[in-house]
Parts: sequence; C-alpha cells; structure tokens
Amino acid sequence: MATVLIETQGIVKDYRMGSHRVHALRGVSVRIQAGEFVAVMGPSGSGKSTFMNLLGCLDTPTAGRYLFEGEDISNLSGDRLARIRNKKIGFVFQTFNLLPRMSALENVELPLLYNGAAPRERRPRARARLEAVGLADRAHHLPAQLSGGQQQRVAIARALINEPALILADEPTGNLDTRTSVEIMALFQGLNRNGITIVLVTHEADIAAYAGRALTFRDGRVIKDEPVPAPREARVLLASLPAEDEEDT
Repeated sequence: MATVLIETQGIVKDYRMGSHRVHALRGVSVRIQAGEFVAVMGPSGSGKSTFMNLLGCLDTPTAGRYLFEGEDISNLSGDRLARIRNKKIGFVFQTFNLLPRMSALENVELPLLYNGAAPRERRPRARARLEAVGLADRAHHLPAQLSGGQQQRVAIARALINEPALILADEPTGNLDTRTSVEIMALFQGLNRNGITIVLVTHEADIAAYAGRALTFRDGRVIKDEPVPAPREARVLLASLPAEDEEDT
C-alpha cells in the first residue's frame, strides 16, 4: 500500500494587504503519495505558488492542517520548519538561484554546510550529484560560464544533495528553450522513477504532460485533480529533437 507523503486538510491561507484581506487558498484538501509526479497548474493569482510555499514549509496556513510524512507541521516553529526544509525537501526554481561567485561544485555543497555535514564528506557527495546530472566536467565552472540548462542541472544537483523525500520545482523550465526543457523533464522523470516524489508548478500544459497527475487551481481552490492519461516520455521525445550544443565557455 502506497504511503501518503503529503496531506493537506482544508488549508486556508489569507494575507493582509493594508485594510484588505486576500484569500490565497480557500480550503484545499489534497493527498500526494510517496513516489508520485504531480503537476500544479493554474493562472496567475490562482493560489498555486502559495500552495507550493506551504508544501515547502516556507509559510504556514491560516487555518487547516498540513501533514508531511504523517506529522502535522502546520504550527511548528521556524527552526523546526527549517530543519525539515533542509533534510527532507529539495527546491528547484525558474531563476536557478545559484551564487555567482561560487563554482558549480560549491553551489551543490551549500546545503551540506547548513546541516553540519563534515567537510570530508561534502565534496564527494557534491561531485556524485553533479555526475548524476551529467555535469562532472563542469564542477569548477562559475554559473556565468554555464548555459541555462547547465545551471538548472546544477540547481537540481543541489536539490538532491540531502537525499530529499520531495522535490518542489517552481516553473523549472520557464527560462529554457524547447530542447533544454525536455532534457530537464527527462531528468525529473528519471529521479521520479528512482522513487523521489516531485511536485512541479507550471503554467505550461506541455510541461504538465510529463507528470502522472495534474492539479488545477483557480481562485484559491483545486478545481481539477486528475491523472495524466498518457504522460509524455521525455527520453523518447529527445531522440526526435535536433541536437544543440550547449555553451562551453
């Protein structure tokens, strides 16, 4: 029987904007099992980014409960939420969020500094993650010396460094061309086949088609929750796309 990794029960999130109250989420109840690949869709202002922030322990709900691995984390302290983020969740963003003066290897190592890993184990683990995303030969390149797709792979390697149960990806292909986007989706599908749960926010139906399930938000509510009938296989699609040389500066 599959394990429920994420469960939200009537999650509400309100924000104050001066004298006005903005209802970002209005009673969202969702279950995501360990090993699922879920796309979260919806127009701007639909609540999908707020939902992602709550799943990632970057924010707490106004009302309702959020259970992660069976633990109610709705009202945990900031320090406890930070520990969960560091050890259990990997984040991938549209803008990569790499530190410009650190090499690819140093960027991947960064989360290990925060959780107190010994120096002698940080470097080998970071190298292994870079190798897993196909960038072993770019370990000492700065972000500015890497193409957009390479930078995103560094960000994915960093997200994987603590062997998270969950990867949250927020528009991870938004700044990438078509072929590079498919390459990134092939990487996510491979990670998912290896058991990592992935929740990916996107406004692109073509990207959501790589997931196994799609949640659609509108006005702070989930209006659709349905399986993707025949998920695209990124590796197959790559074979039909023209090869493009990535920058090697």
